[in-house]
Amino acid sequence: MDYEKIIFTIIAHAGNARSLCFEALKFAKLGDPDKAYEKVSEAKEELLKAHNIQSDMLHTEAAGEKHEFSLLLVHAQDHLMCAMLVKDLVEEFIELYKTIFKTKDHIG
Repeated sequence: MDYEKIIFTIIAHAGNARSLCFEALKFAKLGDPDKAYEKVSEAKEELLKAHNIQSDMLHTEAAGEKHEFSLLLVHAQDHLMCAMLVKDLVEEFIELYKTIFKTKDHIG
């Protein structure tokens, strides 16, 4: 696979992960933490795929195969890091929504 296709693959997996995390957040808001965690799990799989590609690229470069600086790669890294942050925040929100729904059940 050529260098640009590899970079676009990272972007695609990171974008999929981010979308899945926002789906998880919607399920959490609806009071369905199990479905929310299912979506987070799917997001983690996408992030792992992106991370593995990134790691392969790093190993290749460490072995001496250099690539020209690419704004596209910076963009891919940005997508990946944002998706990772979204995943972490959504996991926290799921726990928050679980607490809110649990409290509502005990009050009402």
